[in-house]
Amino acid sequence: MRKIRVLVVDDSLLFRNLLVQSLSEDPSIEVVAQAGDAYAARDAILKYRPDVMTLDVEMPRMGGIEFLRKLLPQYPLPVVVISAMDEKVFDAMEAGAVDFVCKPNTVERDKVSSFLRKELGTKIKIASTVKVGRLKRAEAFPVNGASSVKSNMVIAIGASTGGTEAIYDVVRQFRKDIPGVVIVQHMPPGFTQMYANRLNNQCQVVVKEASTGDRVLPGQVLIAPGDKQMRLVKVNGMYQVECKHGAKVSGHCPSVDVLFQSVAKAAGKEAVGVILTGMGGDGAKGLLEMRKAGAITIGQDEASCVVYGMPKVAFDIGAVKYQTELSNIANKVYSVLKAN
Repeated sequence: MRKIRVLVVDDSLLFRNLLVQSLSEDPSIEVVAQAGDAYAARDAILKYRPDVMTLDVEMPRMGGIEFLRKLLPQYPLPVVVISAMDEKVFDAMEAGAVDFVCKPNTVERDKVSSFLRKELGTKIKIASTVKVGRLKRAEAFPVNGASSVKSNMVIAIGASTGGTEAIYDVVRQFRKDIPGVVIVQHMPPGFTQMYANRLNNQCQVVVKEASTGDRVLPGQVLIAPGDKQMRLVKVNGMYQVECKHGAKVSGHCPSVDVLFQSVAKAAGKEAVGVILTGMGGDGAKGLLEMRKAGAITIGQDEASCVVYGMPKVAFDIGAVKYQTELSNIANKVYSVLKAN
């Protein structure tokens, strides 16, 4: 089988060498070149034609985000960003990066190498399947502002690879009359707080990282913390969330399946489930349980997905009632929420 050709870009020679060494231990990956800045990286792209590039956000001469904005329109290439715990990673995702990993905060070489080989190696393999050139943002379908909506509902959304931007595209169209929203996006701890704050500053609705006991309220979005399983519960007739440390489910913590299964149990037909772009099958079983419990279920279509994995599995097992492009999902949610 052909190896995935990778270009490693990082201004630190020490870290770059560790990256190259760690990735080279994976038999399915071949590091074809390395670069210490954006200009050397551009030359390497032209010379070696890599399948995937890893990119440091902080670099001299030209930062990683500026490089992405200038590079991707000319050379569509899947990029996995390596970032410190910094909100700039979301600027990189907005600029077209496929995914990111957080730089390890340990100096133990063996642990760093293991992390890079597993975490970064997995992201590279996912990124190599993405067709970056065709992923252009479509103009969002206008949301009908005249109709009133059912307020006693819960909207549950799950996503993974490509989800930070997909969720933003949906949530930015939600008005303050939207029923309470609960979201799982596969993301490391710490980043979920920054992501929630970012959405809160960009959207009409209130967005926050969820904590146990938070009530699910109209006009508010709760994002699952990066290292906890989030569940919907009903207490004294009111919906709220529980966020607890727990084992990975369907390979993840937080897990979309955990959230969706709890929504099926607690809310039944008073729920709308939405599954967005992502690798793997997390959320498919939970969405099927939601549909069987009477919920309306919506899946993102293949053409608009960064990775048509989770929505495909959900669609194939019959969990999705309506399948539509990303730009129409907010409109579809409102259409199924219309009060009769």
